[in-house]
Amino acid sequence: MAAIRLTLITRRGCHLCDLMAEVIEQVATAFPTSVEVRDVDGAPDLLAEYSEQVPVLLVNGRKAFKYRVTVRDLERRLRAERRRQAVRRWRARLSRARPT
Repeated sequence: MAAIRLTLITRRGCHLCDLMAEVIEQVATAFPTSVEVRDVDGAPDLLAEYSEQVPVLLVNGRKAFKYRVTVRDLERRLRAERRRQAVRRWRARLSRARPT
């Protein structure tokens, strides 16, 4: 199963960012994940899109949470993402198996 990509968009000195990072640490080990932390102030594209929204957590490139996340909510979201990945894999297999 492919790893679920988590991207935490944060900024230095952000208390909410630290809290979200702690939740990610608690949950990420229970799922096949890769975690990347990006500083919003170090990337002009992120600054333009997320400056006033940090922290933001992207799941496979899609915005999933901003400001706060609970362990329960993140677990629920990662389970749903795992199901979506499984459905995509099955659809790909079925489309390859169809006779032409």
